This record gives sequence, C-alpha cells and structure tokens, in this order.
Amino acid sequence: MKDTIQYIIKFLLNENPDTNNSDLIGYTNNAKEFSQYKVVIKPSGFFDAEYYGTNKSLPELPLKIWEETPLLFGEPVTENLENTIILHADLIASSYCLISRYEEWVRKDIRDSHGRFPGKESLPYRAGFIDRPLVDEYGKLLRNLLRQTGVTVPEPPQKINKIYLTHDIDQMAHYRKVRSLIGGLLRGIKRRKEGQRAINSFFGSIRNDPWYTFPFLFKVDNEVVKNLGSKRCETIAFFRSSNSKRREDKPVPNLIHPDHKTLIRYCKRKNVTIGLHTSYEAGIHPQIIAEEKQRLEKAANVKCYYNRNHFLCSREPIDMLELIECGITDDFTIGYADMAGFRLGTCRPVKWINLGTKQLFPLTLHPLAIMDITLNDKRYMYMNAHDAYEYCIQLIDCIEKYNGEVNILWHNNSVEKSPDSYHRKLYKDLIKYLQTK
Repeated sequence: MKDTIQYIIKFLLNENPDTNNSDLIGYTNNAKEFSQYKVVIKPSGFFDAEYYGTNKSLPELPLKIWEETPLLFGEPVTENLENTIILHADLIASSYCLISRYEEWVRKDIRDSHGRFPGKESLPYRAGFIDRPLVDEYGKLLRNLLRQTGVTVPEPPQKINKIYLTHDIDQMAHYRKVRSLIGGLLRGIKRRKEGQRAINSFFGSIRNDPWYTFPFLFKVDNEVVKNLGSKRCETIAFFRSSNSKRREDKPVPNLIHPDHKTLIRYCKRKNVTIGLHTSYEAGIHPQIIAEEKQRLEKAANVKCYYNRNHFLCSREPIDMLELIECGITDDFTIGYADMAGFRLGTCRPVKWINLGTKQLFPLTLHPLAIMDITLNDKRYMYMNAHDAYEYCIQLIDCIEKYNGEVNILWHNNSVEKSPDSYHRKLYKDLIKYLQTK
C-alpha cells in the first residue's frame, strides 16, 4: 500500500524522474510526523479495514467542493501548522477511487447485458464530472499548495502529450462471404447500388468492399503523424484472432486468409502498430488470452504489446493478470461504451491497481476518451453531428490543458461512404483539429 500511495502522490505532482517533491508530501494522521513534510494530506478513513471494499466506503452525493473541484473524500479545509500546510481534503483516497475504478469493484451487481459497468451509473456521470479529469485537477491544486510553502514546482506544459488513433477490426469487410453477398443482393432489389457493391466486393478485390476503409483511415491518421511526429502520435489497429463460436465474436477471423494478409501487410507498410483485440470469450475465460496473442503474433509475424478487449469488456482482476503474464504492457480498453469522457478520472495513462490487494502493477492503462458509436447510438449519447463535434472538441481541449493523451477509437465500418452516418466527416474534422495541437 505504501508504494501505491507514493505512486499516487507522484502522479498528482506529475513528477519526472529528476525531481523528488513527492517526499515533501505526507499522508498521515499522526501529528508527530507533520513537521517532516511541507504538505500533509489527512486520511479520511477510506482505507480502514472496516470500510474498504464496502458500500459505506463509497462517496456520498452531493459531493463537497474544494476550490471549485468536487471532492470525493475528506473535508475542503486547509490549515497552517508552523511551516506545514495540513489538507483535510483526502486527495489520495479520491484519486485512488477514480484511477482504480474502485466504485465498479464494490458495486458488482451493477452491470449491463455484456457484464460492463455502465457509464450512466458511474459516480463521474451522476456527480456531473464525466467530462472533467478530476484527478488532474487535484494535481494542479496540490502543486499550488506546495508552491505556497516556497517549493519550486514545475507546471506541466499545456499541450497534448500523446495521440493514439485506434481502430478495432471487428469486421474487416461487408460482402466477402456468401451469406453477406446474398443479403446485399436481396437489399439490392430496392437499392440497386448496394447490390452492385456486393457483387464488386465478393467477386473483386477486398479494396472494393465498402467496409475496407483502411486506406482512408490511415491516410487521415498519417497526416497527424507527419505534422506532430511519430513520438507524439501513433496509429494502432487491433486485430481479433479468436476462434470463439460466441455470437459476439462473429464473424470468426481467419488470419491466414488473403484478405487478412493484405491488411496486415498494409499496416506494416503504413507504420501502423498491430495490437491484440481479445475476444468476448476471453472476457469470460481470460486464460485463453495468451493463446489468442500467440495466434496473432504468428500470423502477423510481430510481437504484440498492446491490447483492447472486445466490447470494452473487462473482468478484473483475472484478465489483467493474464495480460501481464502473457507480455502485454499497455491496455487501451478503459472507457465507457455508453459515455465519452474520463472513466479513470484522468486524461493521463495510469498503472493498474489490483483492488483486492491494493498492489500496483506495471500494466499501463490508457484511458479511452472517445469512441465513434458512443456518440450517435440511440442506446448511448444519441448526439447529432454538431453536438458530437463540440463535445469531442471540449474533451480534447481539456486533455491539452492537463498534458494528457488523446485516445480515440474509430471503427472501419463507421466511416464507409454513407449518408446515414456522420462519422466519416466527424473523424476528418477531429483529425484536422488535432493537427493544430
């Protein structure tokens, strides 16, 4: 627990390896220790054995406000004791609760039909800060307190630290199988163009398929990479590799099929990172994650270190431990399916915390801020094009303010040329905006 608390303090200070201002922050109720620190954060009792892991440990609404920022635990009070500032706002417990998704662990009975914790049930949504990275706000307030004691504390630059443009390949093509061809031809009775597209795709090249939009996506992505550099921007394509027979995992990907080989070669040519898209089945039986990873690595002839779970499902802690065991270093799953925003309470990557043991692990979680279908789906936010763009820009500006990373997910089938979807234009508009950053 000591290492976890120290990690949170360093995270709040946004401390680099060359500084050790975190040593000037104490987390204690012992008055005899106060003089050792410049700032003392008083524990609220959140981690006490009789409270931790129980419903009575969850924050109560309405939340108290400290410096215009909602506070999950403690009191919005500061006091001076000689050369030390005593802070009664428990920023450690408040930050821990958010970056670990503690609420989801406690409220195990709240799940949707896919076993996911709904964003609209979350504390960030119910308390009205889903669009604010509260932990990063805490960090800014803590740095200001430390400055009041005479300590020089650098402020992170107001710029986007990293951009991840990610694409989940749930279904690479629309009309490349007999069943989908027949469906296209039947619909083509009323919509002649659809029938023709089905014929062109099935009997022609994969590039003729309306869902094979990767040339468009990678061209748009590479505009940002070219302008901002590969260190600040990375494109990732997450491939499924399971042979699961579950409905949610269909169509079963055939990685040795020429179509998949074509796309894998294209990713390599365009310097697109290949990541693992673990199956819905693996969300229920995490022990098969290693098998899926090996299958993808063999087919693509690459080492995979990135992962995103299918349907954004996460069954903790077993699946996280399996990801670590099989060599995954970075996970891009953590975002709500039904709400765009800051599920982890931060716009910066965090290390995974096993809530059962309070132990810190090396697996890096990259918060997913925006997913295409979250914006327009009737079950989710159900936004029109204008509102979706404005909301996304708001999130991006917030990420820039706190030196965070933009992690967005756009599916290949959502950007097909269709008058029924605004995602092709929206994606281009967001990429154009990101190029100015």
